[in-house]
Amino acid sequence: MGRLTDLAVDFRSGQPIYLQIVEQIRQKVANGELKPGDQLPTVRQLAAELRVNFNTVARAYRLLDEAGLISTQHGRGTYIWEQPSPETVHTIRKQGLESLTRRYLTAAAQLGCSAQEIAQTINQLLEQWQESGELPQPEQNDT
Repeated sequence: MGRLTDLAVDFRSGQPIYLQIVEQIRQKVANGELKPGDQLPTVRQLAAELRVNFNTVARAYRLLDEAGLISTQHGRGTYIWEQPSPETVHTIRKQGLESLTRRYLTAAAQLGCSAQEIAQTINQLLEQWQESGELPQPEQNDT
């Protein structure tokens, strides 16, 4: 079986668990930890290991299969299919970024922030990042 023993999900991150699984498997393929032909755990095995719902892992595997990164062969198992194409990597990253952005906008709106305030804050932090080359760090009281 492929090395997925170090997958970890963060139930408090706000990012859907299935997207966390997709991104971690994609990263393991991209960095060579998982190679074409490596067998992945079954949906049930991974769900039990991560202590998540079976359907969550099934959704992640379905997205990876649709992206052409894995192949599920009925009765044989699920395997890494190929190195992701740049288009596949772009699609998966875009889905993750859109999900993060939706959660951020929802949380900001719940704080009563206007679209203008949100845009101004994002632009300010982006400028700081570009100037310093370092990502803005959360303040100590951020959770």
